[in-house]
Amino acid sequence: MNNQRFTRRGFTLSALAGVSVTAACGNGVGSTGGTTIDAQVAATLDKMYATYPGTRNLAEKSNGMLVMPLVTEAGFGFGGSYGQGALLVNGVTVDYYSATTISGGFQIGAQQYSHVLFFTTDDALARFRRSQGWEAGGEIEYVISDIGEGVDANTTTALSPVVAAVFGRGGLAIGATLKGTKYNRIIP
Repeated sequence: MNNQRFTRRGFTLSALAGVSVTAACGNGVGSTGGTTIDAQVAATLDKMYATYPGTRNLAEKSNGMLVMPLVTEAGFGFGGSYGQGALLVNGVTVDYYSATTISGGFQIGAQQYSHVLFFTTDDALARFRRSQGWEAGGEIEYVISDIGEGVDANTTTALSPVVAAVFGRGGLAIGATLKGTKYNRIIP
């Protein structure tokens, strides 16, 4: 008889290792690095504009956009997420970033989604770019819900320094929030 015992800690560590491997593979960053991310960013923006036409107006009024084409999130008790994307200023990539979240509490499932952060003020964009690791918090206003409601650059979103669009969700987890997500500059 085999005396191997599976502990919750061992299972959780195995699950998180699997999330890391899956996230790295699923985000498509390989030897072409920046070129791959740029192609994914362009495809993500095309999809967002086609599905939510009001985001085009918001993009035109923004000082910069951080586009995360694919974020993979999984959890079983403890969880995490990872994705890579690009910061665009005037439609041009100026930097590449990763988005990472580690969480605990009751959670089970996995999902993938895309998100775009619109920086609506020069100050918000400058603070993001100067930071050594910017963490999303309560200053974010969400403009696309799980239901896929329309969006427009109205006075509510215009008053928020950072506006988020989370879309393209697929998987078996419920909801997605960017609160606690940490963004770090990377070299692909």
